[in-house]
Amino acid sequence: MASENFLKYVVSFLVEKPDAVSVKEINSEEANVLELRVAPEDIGKVIGRNGRIARSLRTLVAAAGVKDGKSYTLEIID
Repeated sequence: MASENFLKYVVSFLVEKPDAVSVKEINSEEANVLELRVAPEDIGKVIGRNGRIARSLRTLVAAAGVKDGKSYTLEIID
C-alpha cells in the first residue's frame, strides 16, 4: 500500500491531470504488479524520451518495495 501511494504521489507531479492518476496493486504468486493509469494525453510524460522516466519510475518502485519487503514491477497502462 505504501508503494502505491508513493508512486501516485510522484507521478501526480509529472502529469497535467493529476486527478486522473490511479495505481492498482495486483498480487500473484510470481510477482506484485503496480498498474499505473494516467490520462491519455499524459502517457508521453510518464514514459519520457526513450523511456527514461518510465525506467526511473520502475527503479523507484523497486526501491520502495525493498522497504516494504516486497518485489514490485510497474506496468504503465494507457
